[in-house]
Amino acid sequence: MRAAMASAEVGDDVYGEDPTVSALQERVAALFGHEAALFTPTGSLANLLAVRSLVVPGQEVLCESSAHIARAELGAHGAYGGVTMRTWTHPRGQVDLPAISAMYAPDMGPFFVRTAAVSVENTHNFAGGAVLPLADLEALRSWTASLGVAVHLDGARIWNAHVATGTPLAAYGAQADVLSVCFSKGLGAPVGSMLVGSAAAVAEARVARKRLGAGMRQVGILAAGAAYALDHHVERLADDHEHARILAQACGVDPRAVATNIVVIERPDAAAFVAAARDRGVLVSAVGPRTVRLVTHLGVSRGDTQRAAEVLTQLFGG
Repeated sequence: MRAAMASAEVGDDVYGEDPTVSALQERVAALFGHEAALFTPTGSLANLLAVRSLVVPGQEVLCESSAHIARAELGAHGAYGGVTMRTWTHPRGQVDLPAISAMYAPDMGPFFVRTAAVSVENTHNFAGGAVLPLADLEALRSWTASLGVAVHLDGARIWNAHVATGTPLAAYGAQADVLSVCFSKGLGAPVGSMLVGSAAAVAEARVARKRLGAGMRQVGILAAGAAYALDHHVERLADDHEHARILAQACGVDPRAVATNIVVIERPDAAAFVAAARDRGVLVSAVGPRTVRLVTHLGVSRGDTQRAAEVLTQLFGG
């Protein structure tokens, strides 16, 4: 990957002249069946631009209560997009169409916030890498289309859902007006995400990206790493899923409940547990006062997984 980055042909992407990033954008747009795509340095920025393309200031987006856009992007959608959120709650981060339809607010004049979009996350980070079934996404898409409501898909880990289920990427892409995808998590690129959508949405997002200070020059160096990841690191995600199930079993979690590469465990002593694991050479993270998250990825080998499982078994008193 580093060799591919070092040898990448580059230009000035602020002027749309970087051939490597342009080729990657065209490739990813085609993978998901959309017209265009835009490279961004982070998934949070891709989500911000995506939601902004659907929801104007003063309107709302509906999402699950532990969604990344609501919980882990530091309020950016309100701070910079002028967007409000209302949420439904599901223990596995799933689409709950009855709850969503009950929350939906049409244009009722100058008294109520109008629902402009629904955001879903696949796989769902804080729900332990849970996959959203395609049938549920199709049902949501059909319902929103009947009302003129848009759909945003946070697909940072859509590659994991694709590998875990065999669902074509284009089938996922068809369920959203705009989506974000990430190259720097399971795929192992050092930097990079992408907004995918219509040509008009991407053109608007390019302007907003520049306005937010994220116009980039010879970004083909980074795009080459992402392209290499697409070529070599998608199918190997199945290894990460297998490794996550090994860790789940070590933590007393049913491996059958682990769909992809994330294991979430509940501990009353989350911070102390994280420190104890770190002292034994295993890095896990607390994502709440009682919640610990374990993530497998390209940098965690089978041997690493087995060693970590031994430590976790000891910490759980096994």
